[in-house]
Amino acid sequence: MTWTTPGIDFLIRHVFIPASLNYAALYLGTYVLSLHAPQWLIFSGAVVLIPGRLIASVVYTYRKHIGEAEARGARLPPVIDTQSFGNWKLMLRLEEAMTAGYPGDEFWDFVEQHGSTFNLRLGFEDVVTTIDPEYLKRILSTEVEKFEKGEDFRQAMESVLGSGIFNSDGAMWKFHRSLARPFFARDRVTDLERFDKHIQKGVQIMKARMETGYAIDFQDLMQRVTLDTSSEFFFGTCINSLEMSLDNLPLPYNHPRHEDSVQEFSNHPENAFSEALLKAQFIASQRDRVGWIWPLLEIFGDRTKKHMQVVNAFLIPVINAAIAKNVDTIEQDETKEVNEEFERDGTFLDDLSRQTSDFSILKDQASNALVAARDTIASSATFLFCMLSQHPEVMARLRAEILNKVGPSRIPTYEDVKDMKYLRAVINETLRVLPPVPWNVRHCANGAFWPSAKPNEKPLYIPPGSHILYSVLMMHTHEEYWGPDAAQFDPDRFLDERKKYLSANPFIFLPFNAGPRICLGQQLAYNQLSIIVIRFLQAFSSFTLVEAAFPPDARVPKEWNGEFKGRKSLERFRPKAVISMSSEGGMWLKALPVDQE
Repeated sequence: MTWTTPGIDFLIRHVFIPASLNYAALYLGTYVLSLHAPQWLIFSGAVVLIPGRLIASVVYTYRKHIGEAEARGARLPPVIDTQSFGNWKLMLRLEEAMTAGYPGDEFWDFVEQHGSTFNLRLGFEDVVTTIDPEYLKRILSTEVEKFEKGEDFRQAMESVLGSGIFNSDGAMWKFHRSLARPFFARDRVTDLERFDKHIQKGVQIMKARMETGYAIDFQDLMQRVTLDTSSEFFFGTCINSLEMSLDNLPLPYNHPRHEDSVQEFSNHPENAFSEALLKAQFIASQRDRVGWIWPLLEIFGDRTKKHMQVVNAFLIPVINAAIAKNVDTIEQDETKEVNEEFERDGTFLDDLSRQTSDFSILKDQASNALVAARDTIASSATFLFCMLSQHPEVMARLRAEILNKVGPSRIPTYEDVKDMKYLRAVINETLRVLPPVPWNVRHCANGAFWPSAKPNEKPLYIPPGSHILYSVLMMHTHEEYWGPDAAQFDPDRFLDERKKYLSANPFIFLPFNAGPRICLGQQLAYNQLSIIVIRFLQAFSSFTLVEAAFPPDARVPKEWNGEFKGRKSLERFRPKAVISMSSEGGMWLKALPVDQE
């Protein structure tokens, strides 16, 4: 019912229609049985039957799952029970931890109490949560056919991601992946020069800000760099988010014009696309956290609509141009050589438009590709330079490798990058301690049995219809999988004897997912991150995190200076998990240009 709002549509399907059917059944029953019940009583009964049927269904299903587990000599995952209706107290705790705490707050306590796998049981639905790499191997690889994105996730994300590759299952997912795969051929993703001009603009912007004596929001800078590189790489049209005067970039909190700059930044047209995309993603992720009742938060309208209108205002003309370009190319009497040149030099959209002219498919693929590339690379680059600012010994060693291999100014080639082992180790270590997608979800379609992690325990039964929540972030920093120094940032773990942990079980490191749904752009991300690091370290000899530049509500609270699992007590910024991970309030860095050493 596209003419309604998500909330009204939800009420029609889950309240008005069931209530009407209940009323009709009760009215007919009183008529057949010659009972003289007042209308208000029949109406009240029709309404009361709705939650009554829900509760009865929940109780029946739960008892059924217990019976199914016992019949097979298995057990259900332990439930986190707060003794509240629908576990609403736990919902509030998790939402507060998600918005105000460190990613993984609350969950580490659950792992300590119940082991690596447990059931949050939110809103009467099973939410089986795990950080166990053996179970992730089943979810993502060996039993992948049992675990899909699921209808609830698809509906929550549909207004942002459509039915694209990240929001589809089954035949639709296979179709989207088959369309996208050819474009990520080696010769395309290893051509580093195509990214260089935008990265160099980023370098010049940073140099200009350093001349003012104030820190720059490096997260904002990386989002601009990756937005421009990705839009040109995928669409052949650059968003030009880097084409701004220095005065229109965000100013740090300790700048006298900070408050004025916040308003100016939000209103500037060059920022509109990026801001709209970020806000739409935040709303979509909030829907997913709330669960199947999320439409009730959108009674008066789709909250992503106005933001996606801004995004689509850019995408739609670009897609139409790609379709027209392909039609013109086909209609011309071309030689085979011309066609081959078009295929080699064409963009992602050019490639797609040769395979389909369906506008909806092209738009969904385009938006999915842009979100994935921009968010993954921008967040990883931001976190990497933050780690370099805190680990000068890593910075010095990495820069020495770069200067030794590439020199102070040359554009690196793919062969250069392949030979730089420490660079790859630094990137991998950043992806380990601060993965761009810290949480992910699946839906168990038909039920599954998982062997227990402990030899004396019964296997786990995962009921059909269960939501699966897994945390790559927590698994990446768990001592059981990575050793006693798991929370520490140390790139050498990918080079020295500690490689044994990863060699023994590759599924303990999943920054790009695994199995059939492994990220198609993995090599693109590695290569783009590599040239960003190389170009910035050719231009700057050191980086410093400036905590005074963060807004007060985005600074690390004193309460984080304690004994915690994971990296909470080590962090000097506040990670924020939406769909991908970012830094609350930006990432404010200073850098020393090489000509000022």
